[in-house]
Amino acid sequence: MRRWKLCFLLGCLAILSVQPAVAQVTYNSTDSVEIEGLLNSVSGMPGNVNLPLHFARHFVGRPYVAHTLEVNDKEQLVVNTRQLDCTTLVETVTALTLCAKQHKYSFGDYTSMLRSLRYRGGNSEDYTSRLHYFTDWILDNGSMKMVREIQGPVPPFSATQRINVNYMSTHPDAYKALKDNPKYVSTIQQQENSLTGRVFRYIPASAVDNSELLRKTIHDGDIIAITCNKKGLDIAHLGFAIWQSDGLHLLNASSIHHKVVEETMTLSQYLKMHPTFTGIRIIRI
Repeated sequence: MRRWKLCFLLGCLAILSVQPAVAQVTYNSTDSVEIEGLLNSVSGMPGNVNLPLHFARHFVGRPYVAHTLEVNDKEQLVVNTRQLDCTTLVETVTALTLCAKQHKYSFGDYTSMLRSLRYRGGNSEDYTSRLHYFTDWILDNGSMKMVREIQGPVPPFSATQRINVNYMSTHPDAYKALKDNPKYVSTIQQQENSLTGRVFRYIPASAVDNSELLRKTIHDGDIIAITCNKKGLDIAHLGFAIWQSDGLHLLNASSIHHKVVEETMTLSQYLKMHPTFTGIRIIRI
C-alpha cells in the first residue's frame, strides 16, 4: 500500500511538472495527440532519415488557413496542426525536427521548442515578442544555434539583399493586434529599424537551376525563404526544398492550392510565375 501511494504521489508530481510547459497554450486535443504521435514515430527510425521532409510530407493535403495565430486577445502560444500557412508549416516542422534530434517526445517538449522558435529569445510576453519578419526569425534562431543560414559559395549566392522593412508599421490596420493596440506600433517600428540596412546573400531566381553546384549547395529539407521586391517586406513565401529528377521543387502551404502541397512544377518555374519574387535564401535546421 505504501509503495502504491508513493508511486501515485510521484505520478502526480510528474504530471504537475509538465503542466507549466503546456500552460498558456491554445491548442486542440487533436494537435497534442498528433504531435506526440509524430515524435514517437521517429524514435526508432534510422539516423539517416531526413527529418524535415519526413515531418513536412506528413502535412501534405492539410488545409491552408491564414491568421491562425490571431485567435486570442492576449498573446498566447498557438498550436494548430489542423490548419497551416507557409510560416506555421515551417515552424511546426522545425520544432518537430529539433525535438526529434534532441530525443524529446512529449507535447510539453514540443510547445517549449515552438515557443523558442516563434518568439524573440523564446519569451512570449506580448504581440511584439513574436518574430514577425522572417529575417528576424532567422537571426534570432540562428543566435540560439537552432538554424543556420547558408550564404555561400558564390556562385550560386551571387546576389545581395539589403533589408528595408516597414510594412507592419506603415500598414497597422492590416494587423488585428496593431489595430487593437496602437501602442505596439512604435515597438514594431524599432524592430524594423534594427533589421533595415542588414545585408544577406541569396541565390537569384535566374540561378535556380538543376545544376550539380545547386544540388550540392541546397539540401533536401532546407527551408527556402523566397525574397521579393515588394516595398517594406523581406520575404514573400516559405517552404521546404525537395530535389527531384527534373530539378528543385517546393513543399509549401499554398494559398493558391488552398492546402499543403509538393509543387509539381520546379521552383525555377514557380519563381517565374511571380514577378515580385527575386530569388531564394536558404536556412538549414
